[in-house]
Amino acid sequence: MFNILRNLLLCMTLFLISSSSNAEKADRDKPIELEADTVTVNDAKKTSVYSGNVILTQGTLIIRGDKLVVTEDKEGFQHSSSYGNPTTFKQKREGKDEFMEGSAQRIEYDGRMGKVQLFTKAWVKRAEDIVHGDYIMYDANAEYSEVIGGGPQAISPSTPNGRVKAIIQPRKKAIESDKSN
Repeated sequence: MFNILRNLLLCMTLFLISSSSNAEKADRDKPIELEADTVTVNDAKKTSVYSGNVILTQGTLIIRGDKLVVTEDKEGFQHSSSYGNPTTFKQKREGKDEFMEGSAQRIEYDGRMGKVQLFTKAWVKRAEDIVHGDYIMYDANAEYSEVIGGGPQAISPSTPNGRVKAIIQPRKKAIESDKSN
């Protein structure tokens, strides 16, 4: 039982989004391109709202949603919330020929804390490993992740009983896959 939990937490730590060790490092130095049907900018509140078929691209990172709200705090850290039915992300992993991707009804990123949270019908996938839950959180600074099922009210095709579901490939298969890349 301990090995299963250790492997799950290790896997989660390795593949949850926007980890500085997983994301393509060159993406940080690339310009951010945003497309939307409408944009509202409030310089006084340091808030931008992008609505309607929103597509954010920065290097290999692509985020799609119905609405994206970006705010900047007093210290210059950016915080964003992407909403959609669903909102999705995809990003190339550093040094690998593979992508991490995920989906939820809402994805929040806290630039100061290095924390990503996926809410409602959430899933994150890396290679053939995938985890489903009603809430997925990854804190890159603390190297900590958490997945919570939503109980009966969170029943979906990927979580038919509302519980957390993870599919993790055998370690030997994962190592062989990494060697071939």
